[in-house]
Amino acid sequence: MKARERKRERMVARYAAKRKALKEAGDWDGLQKLPKNASPVRLHNRCQLTGRPRGYMRQFGLSRVTFREMALAGKIPGVKKASW
Repeated sequence: MKARERKRERMVARYAAKRKALKEAGDWDGLQKLPKNASPVRLHNRCQLTGRPRGYMRQFGLSRVTFREMALAGKIPGVKKASW
């Protein structure tokens, strides 16, 4: 899944200029003929370590599960378990 997501990212970057030009020209048929994975809407945030798609924390680039494990192990600087 991680490899598939990277492939989508490359395809979005490759077709970005062409998509922009077609949108500005109003050529909707031309947009339809582009590959589906060239659309940036199909990208999904994933955990950098595990590839988990849900519970993604944008600030750290990790899923909530991985973030918790790393925070408790002290591997993320400046993060500690709250207690009051």
